[in-house]
Amino acid sequence: MQIEFLGAAREVTGSCFLVRVGGRQLLVECGLIQGSRQHERHNRDPFPFEATEIDAVVLTHAHLDHSGRLPLLIKRGYAGPVYTHKATVDLCAIMLEDAGYLNEKDVQWDNKKRQRKGLELLEPLYTRAEARAAHTHFQALDYAQSKEILPGVRLTLRDAGHILGSAIAELELSEDGHTRKVVFSGDLGHKDAPILRDPEKVAYADLVVMESTYGNRLHRAWDETWQEIGEIISSARSGKGNILIPAFTVGRTQELLYAFKCHYDEWGIGDWQVFLDTPMGIEATEVYASHARVYDERARQIYEQSGDPFDLPNLHLSRRSQDSMQINQIKSGAIIIAGSGMCTGGRIKHHFKHNLWRNHAHVMIVGFQARGTLGRALVDGAKCIRLWSETVQVKAKVHTIGGLSAHADQDGLVDWYSHFENRPRVALVHGEPEAIDALAQRLKRDCGADVVPANFQQKLML
Repeated sequence: MQIEFLGAAREVTGSCFLVRVGGRQLLVECGLIQGSRQHERHNRDPFPFEATEIDAVVLTHAHLDHSGRLPLLIKRGYAGPVYTHKATVDLCAIMLEDAGYLNEKDVQWDNKKRQRKGLELLEPLYTRAEARAAHTHFQALDYAQSKEILPGVRLTLRDAGHILGSAIAELELSEDGHTRKVVFSGDLGHKDAPILRDPEKVAYADLVVMESTYGNRLHRAWDETWQEIGEIISSARSGKGNILIPAFTVGRTQELLYAFKCHYDEWGIGDWQVFLDTPMGIEATEVYASHARVYDERARQIYEQSGDPFDLPNLHLSRRSQDSMQINQIKSGAIIIAGSGMCTGGRIKHHFKHNLWRNHAHVMIVGFQARGTLGRALVDGAKCIRLWSETVQVKAKVHTIGGLSAHADQDGLVDWYSHFENRPRVALVHGEPEAIDALAQRLKRDCGADVVPANFQQKLML
């Protein structure tokens, strides 16, 4: 029995792990590499395995850095099932098709330039049609449902509390009379986060493959985070500016709408026009509203008392591009939630073009920003940015809301691991080097853990 790390090794995106057991090959995650354009070009590289030889795939959640290359895997010959939670099936139907659309659009743009230069034309990584075809491979599971997905491989999903349908994947592997249990944390949620339950604890494993996104950080307390957001909204109201919020369409967008509903009067949300300017975010919010049974206790109460916990009386849903363009006529009084979450594409860039150079505008960064992204440049204090070959000054106030995270911080990660009674070996993935190194030191010191900072194509025997 063996596991090989083929993505998210000493970096955050591109999760992909190959498990070999009993002559079978199981892939856990098949995510997109995200960041700079140069970094993302590696998505076209050949897989370091034969797609036709994979027997099954397990997916922990719908975010594209975990799911985004599944249509490519199937395009290259994979014909088996993709096991994941029911809500993840619904979210991936939206997200993968949207990714296919963006692939088509990006290649169309690139090919215009390549054609003028006499270069060979590119084809999309995968198309919308190929994304829809990939979705027929998905097989839905519930939390706590145990299923033998291959001979000698039993899968159980536990609630990870990260986004709707996110899961911790427990794999019981049997070979030659020996059984080993490997637990993949997926992305672990932030304790006491809105809407979803906290990550489930697991008591035993032989190996834990654990995320470390915020392995070197501690989040601000929730009450301080809500206070900070309220103060930003108050400041923007008095300054008569717009608030731009680049947000991941799945997870963060729904948390923001939920928070606006819970703090509607306290934050004076009724004084604003709130725009959800992302067709995929609108669809994802509808999926969130349809899976109330996985909410935490407070969100379930709101759902039972007043219905949809994401609806606001002053919420405008911008489905069409014309709706989005009309927002840019508004100089003040608008809260605009738009993708993409790391500002690498989507409608948020158009809103930046119309607002970033305004002194009274505000930008709220509410999620992780990978190196090489436009969002990371803003967080790091860029004085100007490039948008479509044009330089735009950054005069808007940029606020980084560190406490509003869907990922556990260092304390949360250590606490989750500490509930393994046997202190299993742990392989750290899905983190930048400084985050992995800091978390490794803490796990060794506080828990006496045997820690392996996983490297690309490193193999561990089980």
